[in-house]
Amino acid sequence: MRDGTATRERIEQTAMGLFVAQGVTETTIRDIAAGAGIAEGALYRHYRGKDELILVLFSRHYAAFAQRLDELQASRFHTRDKLAAMIEECCRVFDEDPVRFRFLLLVQHHSLQRVDGRDSPVEVVRSVLASGMERGEIPKGDADLACALVMGVIIQPATFKTYGRLPGPMRPLAGRLAAACWNVLQA
Repeated sequence: MRDGTATRERIEQTAMGLFVAQGVTETTIRDIAAGAGIAEGALYRHYRGKDELILVLFSRHYAAFAQRLDELQASRFHTRDKLAAMIEECCRVFDEDPVRFRFLLLVQHHSLQRVDGRDSPVEVVRSVLASGMERGEIPKGDADLACALVMGVIIQPATFKTYGRLPGPMRPLAGRLAAACWNVLQA
């Protein structure tokens, strides 16, 4: 691995960890550079500043998460199974890669409007729901509203866990969350 690539990866891992632990606003370029073991000037050789670093990290991980959800849903036939698989993956990532999940959760308001919406986990879910409506597997309606309701059922428990209001891992909740989402879609 080239030294520049290794440095960039160290910067990115350090930054995500600090953004989650300290908060985006509270984390400085100086903090990131010190955590990555480099001089501040070296960080600026890779990124113009903190905003660019946040956007690069968010864009890459958000698109990768969308791609993974799309792969999971594509290998299933029924909307209910697609939804359950995507929810299981959200819970798995929350538990197994908490820094990445929390980073995406915490900086979405900073970065969502600045990324291409086509490479979005939200768009994958919306597309699955719209297709399910077309096939008659769920009642016809507003796919955007259905998506918002489903995302709320998934994201709010993750937010509660992030802030310590719900104890334990997320994965054991996957079945309950999938059932709740399915019930919401039937209403």
